[in-house]
Amino acid sequence: MKRVLFLICVMLVGSFLGCKQVERKSDSEYFHDMMQHLTDVIVDNIFSPPAASRVYTYPSIAAYEALQAGNPDFKSLAGQLNELGETPKPDTSAGPIYFPLASLQAFTQVSKAFVFTESGIDTFASKIFYDYEHSDLDRGTVKRSKAYGDLVAQHIIDWSNKDGYKEIRGRKHTLGEEDASWKPTGPAYMEAIEPYWNSLRTFIIDSATQFVPARPTTYSTDKKSRFFEEMMEVYETKEQLTDEQAEIAAFWDCNPYVMNVTGHVMYATKKITPGGHWIAITKLVSQKADLDMMHSVEAYTRTSIALADAFISCWDEKYRSNLIRPETVIQELVDPTWQPLLQTPPFPEYTSGHSVISTAAALALTELLGDNFAFIDSSETSYGLPSREFDSFVAASEEAAISRLYGGIHYMPAIRNGQSQGRKVGNFINKSLVTKIE
Repeated sequence: MKRVLFLICVMLVGSFLGCKQVERKSDSEYFHDMMQHLTDVIVDNIFSPPAASRVYTYPSIAAYEALQAGNPDFKSLAGQLNELGETPKPDTSAGPIYFPLASLQAFTQVSKAFVFTESGIDTFASKIFYDYEHSDLDRGTVKRSKAYGDLVAQHIIDWSNKDGYKEIRGRKHTLGEEDASWKPTGPAYMEAIEPYWNSLRTFIIDSATQFVPARPTTYSTDKKSRFFEEMMEVYETKEQLTDEQAEIAAFWDCNPYVMNVTGHVMYATKKITPGGHWIAITKLVSQKADLDMMHSVEAYTRTSIALADAFISCWDEKYRSNLIRPETVIQELVDPTWQPLLQTPPFPEYTSGHSVISTAAALALTELLGDNFAFIDSSETSYGLPSREFDSFVAASEEAAISRLYGGIHYMPAIRNGQSQGRKVGNFINKSLVTKIE
């Protein structure tokens, strides 16, 4: 009898010391943490704005599909997203699957396939998985959940491998010879970024050319021409810029690779991309609305899809019109010493990427949270910029769009027509994509 009691005591002590349960955060908070870490890796790896949108979208879709399998009120994206086949079904014959854990696993595995420093993703995710492995979930459930996440992840990775991305690696833009053609700008005079992005498979829209915007204003050096007036509007806005306008321009800069020159030294400053800014907004408003994991993942997924298709649509137009930037024209025709407030990005001017993608993302979030969802955007505070308050997502997108005039890098038609282009993309996605089953 004494021996039995002794063994029981040993087992209890061993259980306390070696199998102590960890108090977990909510599933949604773990997912927000993972998405934030992906943003940190994207910044560190210096992905271009369109490329970053792709890095956000595929992991989000994987997370959604793995989580949706355990949430019958939500609809699979299979058959809705272009060329996405049926997602593998979970096999619960051997026991239950904890779908939030499967979702986190799927997100982790797909994220690793899209970044350069996949070990960083693994290291961060292992801390989250540790909490699940030492929680009230039994080992069998943890194992089955992660295995299902792996299955979904591979399904999405296989699908992503056929989107045309690999085929456009290394293809360069040929500079145009016309006066109106885009030219590289200082201080780095970088080559044009992603000139063949329009070749990628879209997610919801039919093709890159589904929503071609109105033609840009015809280039002219005539001082009485409309183009010259639009160029002078950029010049004069910079010369008369208010402190508020300068703050708005800086807040929405979102240039992932700003080149700084000090004497003979040139170095880069890294920031979040425009899409990363809207992913950060998605996190902030999901937390404010106290969304559970399924609804949070839905928000990230719909927003990232809107961003990705908007970038494809916008980049199609950028290299079709191949329009020269204000900085180049103003220095040639008005003032050779003039510099925009923001550093001019290395790709053609028309249409404004911020205007297109911000409008599409705002409509995605509006579809989920309503027209008048007020929020404080603190996504740029880590870069030393104060928070800004908005009464709605559309209001935020309108500020993002006009910030490009304040920054001195876009003419107004690129902004106005870019917003129209973004509305068409966003509205089409909202109409076509079904996530909740009514």
